[in-house]
Amino acid sequence: MRVAFGVLGPTVAESDGRALALKGPRHRAVLARLVVARRRVVPVTHLVGDLWTDPPPGAVGAVQTFVAALRRVLEPDRPSRAPARLLVTDGPGYALRPEPDAVDAWCFETAVGAAARLPATQALPRLEEALALWRGPAYAEFEEEDWARGERSRLAELRLQAVERRARTQLDLGLAAEAVPDLDVHLAAHPWREDAWRLLTLALYRQGRQGDALGVLRRARAVLADQLGVDPGPRLRRLEADILAQDPGLDPPAGPTATAARLWTRTAAAYDRTVAAGARARLETTVSLIRNLAVTGGGGLAAARQHRMEAVAAAEEFGDPDLTARVIGAYDVPAIWTRSDDPELARRIVEAAERALTASPGDAHEAARCRLLATIALETRGSRAPRGPQAAREAEEIARRLDDPALLAFALNGAFMQSFTRAGLAPRRDAIGAELVELAARHDLVTYEVLGHLIRLQARGALADFATADRHAAAVDRLAERHELPLAGVFTQWYRALRLAASGQPAGAETAYRDAAARLDGAGMPGLERGLLPLALLCLRVQHRRRTWSDTGPGDTGPGGSDPGGSDPGPVEIDLGADWGPYRPWAMPFALLASGRRAEARAALRALPEPPRDLMYEACCCLEAVVALEVGDRDVLERARTRLLPAAGELAGAGSGLITLGPVEAHLADITTALRAPTSPVPPR
Repeated sequence: MRVAFGVLGPTVAESDGRALALKGPRHRAVLARLVVARRRVVPVTHLVGDLWTDPPPGAVGAVQTFVAALRRVLEPDRPSRAPARLLVTDGPGYALRPEPDAVDAWCFETAVGAAARLPATQALPRLEEALALWRGPAYAEFEEEDWARGERSRLAELRLQAVERRARTQLDLGLAAEAVPDLDVHLAAHPWREDAWRLLTLALYRQGRQGDALGVLRRARAVLADQLGVDPGPRLRRLEADILAQDPGLDPPAGPTATAARLWTRTAAAYDRTVAAGARARLETTVSLIRNLAVTGGGGLAAARQHRMEAVAAAEEFGDPDLTARVIGAYDVPAIWTRSDDPELARRIVEAAERALTASPGDAHEAARCRLLATIALETRGSRAPRGPQAAREAEEIARRLDDPALLAFALNGAFMQSFTRAGLAPRRDAIGAELVELAARHDLVTYEVLGHLIRLQARGALADFATADRHAAAVDRLAERHELPLAGVFTQWYRALRLAASGQPAGAETAYRDAAARLDGAGMPGLERGLLPLALLCLRVQHRRRTWSDTGPGDTGPGGSDPGGSDPGPVEIDLGADWGPYRPWAMPFALLASGRRAEARAALRALPEPPRDLMYEACCCLEAVVALEVGDRDVLERARTRLLPAAGELAGAGSGLITLGPVEAHLADITTALRAPTSPVPPR
């Protein structure tokens, strides 16, 4: 169950759109106080002081009761003795550890910060998205509490700045009329904001309303004098003089950004007037827009996922399988990550595509059929079902037969997604990437050219050819900057953290990983983001431990034993309170080993599912092998050796372009040594 928290208004918690019952005001106060702490521990003594001016006897016990009640609400399915994962006990107090995108205030800050780094056309929707999160004053019911006062003030000021930044962005885009109503409301509540008066005046002037603009300046002068006893500042005085002089510098920007924005507004209005509301053409136009939205960044990608299935469902209502096929197939957005961002949506898209294939007549357009098959191949990524590989092969055959470059690029993306049936297929993926780069460059398919470079970056990393991988990373960055594709840079930043890890620089790599993870906040890719940072740090620490052991020599004892030479670097420490996402099962044995619970670690190891058939397959297999070496589990070691042998020449995990556990060959050597000496486990080299 994923829990989201709201503090931009009254404090609330919800799951799957359903409000959770938080009981009384002190329960809400505890929850809000922990949100203010931003995942840090709040000692019980501080909570007592924050909840009561004069704490009663038993206040500590009351806080513990509030926490227990909150845990029952937030994690209702948690077994009675299992450790909490969301509201955790840590040292002298408690910490709330939600996902980075699970608190509306944090999402607001992330979106506002991201907007500051984006061009105006992309910044405006991010600011709209951020401001829509507000339901009232932040921490509304705790305005008198000292612990909330600073955070309330900080968020309120950030909101005011966001409103004014949105207005500036609208003016930069030539959308002066759209800026006026919100600025009017803003100034009614905050009349001392001189920059808001300036923006409103400029917005009115750019609409040709010079008299209204001067009237706003007179009103600003009166309000500032009456409420603050001050005259307007120099910027407002200069603006008044410029308006009276009709200074050309006040005119709307004539740059390409403003021109494009005005063209978009006028064209959209003309389309809306001309094309009937129920026309099928609207659906196909809409899905093309959704496709473009998906490559613009976090907010756009999330919105595209939301609206994609709506478009498919609307197409199916017409009862025309050809229309449905076109709507499904038009969403040919390149995909590099092999875990779905929304598995339920993927399932529904596949079902719709299969229905369209079944309903299409025998002489159906082959290109439409190819797109449906490629969609199935993409959306069944990571699955062990044979349908995905079969659909990928058939789509590629049709595309090659039709000699359609765009169609072939889409089909090759499906083939890439289905190239994880076993370990050791980096050369196959490298060939797919090379064909995509050449095909896309020749036919100006920019997004697929980026995809091809990313695939080759991953594959050459897996093959330890970092010089070539570096060149592909640089090519991705050039294309992304030139064509405004911000999500591509997320992958190259993670790749450069991997490079530090692979070159034996753990401190620099950890810093780089944390910086890269921060860029994932709000990127709209939960299938990539969830669990990635904890997994990267686990792999980094396992690698560092292996190097430490190799440098010092293993001595005469196994891991966890006593070596007088000091060669045992100790267990790998991990934080189970972090959001491990789908990788939690592989983290659990390490956590149990670190606490000395070897029997439980062995049981957790035995209970592991088969790793998903995706970019993390070899890494998960190697993590299993590391634990199996620690606990001496021959069966798991045999299984790991069988799985990993085809990848003997690769770097474990580096095929993801994100993480690494070092050469697979070294892991295989450790396994072989351990299996030859069954009486005692052998430490990793």
